[in-house]
Amino acid sequence: MHATLNHFAPCDLPTLLSSLQPIAPLLDTLNDVVFFIKDREARYAFVNQTLARRCGRKHREELLGLTAEHVFPARFGPLYTEQDRRVLSSGRELTDQLELHLYFGNQPIWCLTHKRALKDAEGNIVGLAGISRDLQLPQSNHPAFHKLAAVDAHIRAHFTRPISLAELTAIAGLSVAQLERHCKRIFQLTPRQMIHKARLEEASRLLQDLDLPITDIALRCGYTDHSAFSRQFRALTGLSPSQYRDSQR
Repeated sequence: MHATLNHFAPCDLPTLLSSLQPIAPLLDTLNDVVFFIKDREARYAFVNQTLARRCGRKHREELLGLTAEHVFPARFGPLYTEQDRRVLSSGRELTDQLELHLYFGNQPIWCLTHKRALKDAEGNIVGLAGISRDLQLPQSNHPAFHKLAAVDAHIRAHFTRPISLAELTAIAGLSVAQLERHCKRIFQLTPRQMIHKARLEEASRLLQDLDLPITDIALRCGYTDHSAFSRQFRALTGLSPSQYRDSQR
């Protein structure tokens, strides 16, 4: 799916949308992939049924013409639309963005998101296409799985302190390049993303304790201060820690 985003030919949006109709039922079967196309104003022009279902809608047509601000809860929607507009204004591709998405009913799902601007024959941006793919279970049949499982266990045991690539390569007995490649293959994440994910999973759990100060949560999750924690949390969830806490009330 990601490869197709890298090979869109110049097109006009109506033609592209029309060409997708015959394969729409196939896209609806991708239960772990959200697929969408948006117009120049960041409004949904095409979505698969997976996105509609996760947004609490029965039919995907209910989302057409709406921006994320109208689809997601008020605390999240504007942030998702802001990301869309950055892609639309800059034409810069968003690739392998690790995100914690909150869908209908506050269901948290870890995803890798890709977004790419769509251009016509003259190079004008006419919209964007994107996917958010749920993180899969690690590939346990991979020859390097046991080495990488040890790396993952080490991260989960020690994410409360700084973790260097050097100590991870020593545990795995691999070079930095090999570690990066195998982590992407087995966990779909870079080693740095694995660390961020471990920290943010614990942070999202601790934020449900309304009496625990956010500064204390930051320190428990390996961040040196409140601001560093807030920046990273917002980068992965689109929300500040306090906004996330409010969303879980």
